[in-house]
Amino acid sequence: MHTSSTGPLARVLHLTQPVDGGVARVVTDLVQAQLTAGLAVTVACPDSALSTGLLQLGADVRHWPAKRSPGPSLVWEVRHLARVIDEVRPHLVHAHSAKAGLAGRLAVRGRIPTVFQPHAWSFEATGGAVSILARAWERWGVRWASQVVCVSEAERMTGARARIDGRWSVIPNGVDVQRFRPGPVGPVRAGLTPLGEVDPAAPLVVCVGRLCRQKGQAVLLTAWSSVARRVPGARLVLVGDGPDRERLRARAPKSVLFVGGVADVVPWYRAADLVVLPSRWEGMALAPLEAMACGRPVVATDVGGARESLPPSLAARLLVPPENPALLAEAVTELLLDPPLRASLGRQGLQYVLSSHDVRHSTEAVADVYRHLIGVPAPCVARTEHRESIQS
Repeated sequence: MHTSSTGPLARVLHLTQPVDGGVARVVTDLVQAQLTAGLAVTVACPDSALSTGLLQLGADVRHWPAKRSPGPSLVWEVRHLARVIDEVRPHLVHAHSAKAGLAGRLAVRGRIPTVFQPHAWSFEATGGAVSILARAWERWGVRWASQVVCVSEAERMTGARARIDGRWSVIPNGVDVQRFRPGPVGPVRAGLTPLGEVDPAAPLVVCVGRLCRQKGQAVLLTAWSSVARRVPGARLVLVGDGPDRERLRARAPKSVLFVGGVADVVPWYRAADLVVLPSRWEGMALAPLEAMACGRPVVATDVGGARESLPPSLAARLLVPPENPALLAEAVTELLLDPPLRASLGRQGLQYVLSSHDVRHSTEAVADVYRHLIGVPAPCVARTEHRESIQS
């Protein structure tokens, strides 16, 4: 994607903090697609596995030592970003998640076309005065976002209900269906070291996500006691790390395995009989899409974007209310005791992801947003319809 056939490359600057989980995956997918399309791509983020991976892709990576949450260091973080922007001179800035959205918009202040992608609204993560302040900032800061990209209609509606008067695009998350694809269960389980002492025939539930309040693993552990009683030998694997790790370990029974963060989650999806995501809030989580792309059935909580990430005909069966361990346990138990149903749900989920959540749909749609803002041609790739709504 060039400004002209002979002119300079269009320069895009991505800003991101956090540097793990779904946000990191979205940034990586976008950067890879944009480099392939011919953009000059720079990413400002803290030193991390993400920055290392982006360097390997060929991106220009600038160290931005930002903390995950706002605090006294924000002023210095904004100044640091301002210097990066002066050096890179981007045609467009794309800020990901609340912290980068805050610091990035303060650094740019509308002088450069700016895309803000919340990846779930900051005010959903807090309560009381902090939530009130977060809403007030988003209402004020949206004036410095040329476009707000939401990953689901539910996320957009949450922003609209909060009276955030933005110019919206809804671009659902997608996954790399060449990487996330079905595979045999038996050989994969045999190759996963933490499962070495687990009966290969044991019903296996996998939860992939950062160990934190948002992802709701505490709710899943409460539900698990009921599941374990009704499904003898069942095991639960928590894949991921985070601030709640030790607290969760302290209350987990022996049938729960903690494997920490892993470089490749695909084998864990393939090893699972069932994947569960008990989140308290989301924009549109990647884990259910990744699991379905691997042919595995999913049980998730009915939070932002969840209904849009599942086949419409299956949402009522596969979604449970958040913060409800009893109904979560019932849904998990039902599927663990019904292998033919799991297989059918897995096939239906796979077909839905292939048709509706291929990452190429998402990256093409983002390219169209960039074209709308800075007038550069879209990538020379096959066009795919996507859901987008732009309000002036």
